[in-house]
Amino acid sequence: MKKMFLGLFTALLIAFGGMTSAQADEYLRVGMEAAYAPFNWTQNDSSNGAVKIEGTNQYANGYDVQVAKKIAKAMGKKPLVVKTKWDGLVPALTSGKIDMIIAGMSPTEERKKQIAFSDAYYTSIPTLVVNANGKYAKAKSIQDFKGAKVSAQQGVYLYDLIDQIKGVDKQVAMGDFNQLRQAVESGVIDAYVSERPDATSAQTANKKLKMVELTEASGFKTSESDTAIAVGMRKNDARISQVNTVLATISSSARLKLMDKMITEQPSTTDDKAESAGFFSQVVTILKGNWQQFLRGTGITLLISIIGTVVGLIIGLLIGVYRTAPKATNKALAILQKAFGWLLNIYIEVFRGTPMIVQAMVIYYGTAQAFGISLDRTIAAIFIVSINTGAYMSEIVRGGIFAVDNGQFEAATALGFTHNQTMRKIVLPQVIRNILPATGNEFVINIKDTSVLNVISVVELYFSGNTVATQTYQYFQTFFIIAVIYFVLTFTVTRILRYVERRFDQDNYTNIGGNN
Repeated sequence: MKKMFLGLFTALLIAFGGMTSAQADEYLRVGMEAAYAPFNWTQNDSSNGAVKIEGTNQYANGYDVQVAKKIAKAMGKKPLVVKTKWDGLVPALTSGKIDMIIAGMSPTEERKKQIAFSDAYYTSIPTLVVNANGKYAKAKSIQDFKGAKVSAQQGVYLYDLIDQIKGVDKQVAMGDFNQLRQAVESGVIDAYVSERPDATSAQTANKKLKMVELTEASGFKTSESDTAIAVGMRKNDARISQVNTVLATISSSARLKLMDKMITEQPSTTDDKAESAGFFSQVVTILKGNWQQFLRGTGITLLISIIGTVVGLIIGLLIGVYRTAPKATNKALAILQKAFGWLLNIYIEVFRGTPMIVQAMVIYYGTAQAFGISLDRTIAAIFIVSINTGAYMSEIVRGGIFAVDNGQFEAATALGFTHNQTMRKIVLPQVIRNILPATGNEFVINIKDTSVLNVISVVELYFSGNTVATQTYQYFQTFFIIAVIYFVLTFTVTRILRYVERRFDQDNYTNIGGNN
C-alpha cells in the first residue's frame, strides 16, 4: 500500500511540473502574474522570445520576461516563469518558491520591510483607463473625474493615488488588471488607475478601452519609489549585486525601445470581425482556440476534487470510528485517548472555521517558510482539499453513526462483537448509505471550491479560464464557458451519485426480500 501511494505521488509530481533539486538548480525561477501586458502576459507558443511557464504548456512574454532572460543568462541559468497571483508574489519569494519577482513591482517602503529590491529597471507614469464610449473619454485632467467611480489594483500604490482626485467616488480595489478592464468595459466603474505601458497596451488590444492622456501638471503627484520598477529578491540573497550589474548595462534609450517593442508584440486579441460576431459565435471561437487549456483545467479540477473527496471521506470515517470507541480501561491509555480526542477537535474546528483560501496560503507558503518544506502545487492542493473535506466529513459521519439505532450496538455487544467488528460489519455499511447524499454534496462543493486554489497558482479550471480571458479580452464570453463547464461537472456528478443511491436502495430491498 505504501509503495502504491508513493508511486501515485511520484507520478503526480512528474505529470504536473514537479522538479528534482538538480533540475531546479538549472533554472532561475521568476515570479510574475503573466497577465499585466506589456510588462508580462501569457501566450500559447514560444514566439518572440517567450519563456516557458512552470507546470503548463504555455509561455510568458513581455518587458519583464525579457529583463528576466538577461539576468538568467548572466547567472548561467535558464529562465522559468512561475505564474503567481499578485498577492502571492511576496509570500512565494520569502518562502523560497521563486528566486525573484520581476513583475512591474515598485519598491515601496512597506515592501522593503519584507524583501530587498534591485536598482530600477523601468520608470513608469500613472494614468487612467476609461471606456472609449463613456462620459470620461474626453477627460484631460485627473480633476475631470469628480464624481466618477474609480478603482485600482489591490496592494499597489496606484490605489492610493485615487485620493488625489477631488470628489471622486473611490471604489473597492480589485484583484488584478483583468478585473479592472472588465469592470470599465461593463460600466461597473468609470475608470481605473494604471501605468502608461498597461494603459497603452489595453487600448491597443481592446477598442472599447481608452487611455487618458495626462501631462505632468494635470496628472498624479508621485514619488520616485512609487514609479520606479525593480526586481524583488530575498533580503539575504547575495545575487542582488549581480542583478544590478545586468540592469546597469540596459540604457534608458534601450529600455524605452524594449518597452515599445513589447507593446507592438503583445498579441492583438480583438478585430472588427470578432467585434461584429454574435455572442455565441465568440464563445465558439474562444473554445476552438483554447479548448486544450479548458480541458487541462477541467482535468486538474476533477483530479483534485475526486482525490480530495475520497481521502476526506476516509479521514471522516476513521475519526468517526475513533470518537465512538469506548474509553480505555488502562489509565495511561485513557489519558492519551482523551488528549488525541482534543487534537482531533482542534483539527475539526480549525479547518471548519477558516476559509480554504486562507488554508491554501498558510499551508503552501507557510510550510516552506517555516519548515523549509517545498510542496508541489498540485500535491499541496490535494492535501488542502483532503484535510478540509475530512474535517467536514468527520461531523457528517458522526451524525450518521448517531442515526443508527442504539439497539444494534447493544445487540452486537451481546453477541460478543468488539467495537471494531461492530463498526465494520454492522454500523458503517448503514452509515455510508445514510451519508451518501451529504458526501455527494461535499464532492460538488469541492469541484467549485478548487477555484480558490488559484491563489497558489494551481492550474485548475478557473485559473485556466482566467488566463484565456487575459489573452482574449473577452471576459464575459470566457467566464460563460467556465460556468457551463462547472455546471456540467456538478450536474453529472449529482446524477451519478443519485444513481448509486438508487442501486444501494435496490440492493438493500433485494437482500431483505431474499431473507424473507
